Amino acid sequence: MRVDPYKHKEKFLSWKNRIGGKIPEISNKNSKIILEYIYDMEHGLNVSGTNKKGSRSYNRLNNLRQRMVFMTKLLEKGYNAYDLSKMEERQIHAFFTDMRNGIIKRLDGKTYEDPANFVKIFKAFWHWWQKVNRKRGVEIYDITMDLDTSKEKPKWVYLTEEEILRLCDNALHRYKVLIMFLFDTGIRAPGELINIKVSDFYNDFKELNIRDEISKTFGRRIKLMLCSDLIKRFVNEKNLSEEDYVFPIDYKNANKYLKRLGKRVLGDVKSPAGQKYSQITLYDFRHCSCCYWMPRYKSESALKYRFGWKKSDKIHYYSELLGMRDTITEEDLLMDVTKTEIENRLHKSENEKEVLKERLEILENQMKVMAKAVQEAISNGKEILFVKK
Repeated sequence: MRVDPYKHKEKFLSWKNRIGGKIPEISNKNSKIILEYIYDMEHGLNVSGTNKKGSRSYNRLNNLRQRMVFMTKLLEKGYNAYDLSKMEERQIHAFFTDMRNGIIKRLDGKTYEDPANFVKIFKAFWHWWQKVNRKRGVEIYDITMDLDTSKEKPKWVYLTEEEILRLCDNALHRYKVLIMFLFDTGIRAPGELINIKVSDFYNDFKELNIRDEISKTFGRRIKLMLCSDLIKRFVNEKNLSEEDYVFPIDYKNANKYLKRLGKRVLGDVKSPAGQKYSQITLYDFRHCSCCYWMPRYKSESALKYRFGWKKSDKIHYYSELLGMRDTITEEDLLMDVTKTEIENRLHKSENEKEVLKERLEILENQMKVMAKAVQEAISNGKEILFVKK
């Protein structure tokens, strides 16, 4: 069974029971269409043809219902959209333009840094509405066609190897183990992290099996190159059994501790990736791990396997090539020059061999002609002697 640190299932089911068939604070028409949409997604009905079939995850369902209800309240209040099914193109474009420009602000009064997430939610809703009506024989115009879905990559905390060690030296023992485990494995936190059991370690804690059922993408078995002994001692110290979870942490409290640690050890200044050290989270170590392992892996496919990625663009997304350096040396250059010289010599040798082969064939043909002429001369000589006798 997979442990869900965010309790998505409990939150969704509690919300369904709480609303009792009517979403409060929005119009009846909007409540009806949003609930129809959410329930269809719960059961995998009328999903996009380009997406996977089947019901959406509880994580996705919570994201859809929270953002759809939030946007609908704003649309009703400021744009008179009391019936989403009758929204016009200019209405929805004006709404998202205002959100992007800061006219519509967040609950804390700040400007939305990434309204594209809201745009994608509304596009998914509208495409569902189109599909529902298409089944009824009604074509609905796609008012979301020209919406801007571009977004900026979130800032994160980049740490060098030396900074990682400084954090470890100043951290509580359990957090030292946690930091080195995150940095070594690059595991997703908290989702994959808190589901790791003692039984997932192999070969005397030198390998880790990230099971398929706890992974966001696919299961994988990776080597522990930095934290193997540390994890082994930690498990023994805690007297953990095979089925015990190694890191049953509260991710919110863990992030709070890391922020305090980052500020105390590294200061309240920005890291090279744009985010302050005082804002470090569990997930930042996945970024840092990617930066560490990228120049050390010989193949891109092997690096993607370690991190559970299917697409190569994730490598740049997570690393931004931070920590990379030009590693070419004179020895590498000499190696290439020597290789080229050898190849040229071999090519020259092959050409010379072909010329010699052609010459040999010519000589062989000439020898055959001469041999035939000699044979004929001998035969003629015998005939002459026979006639004289």
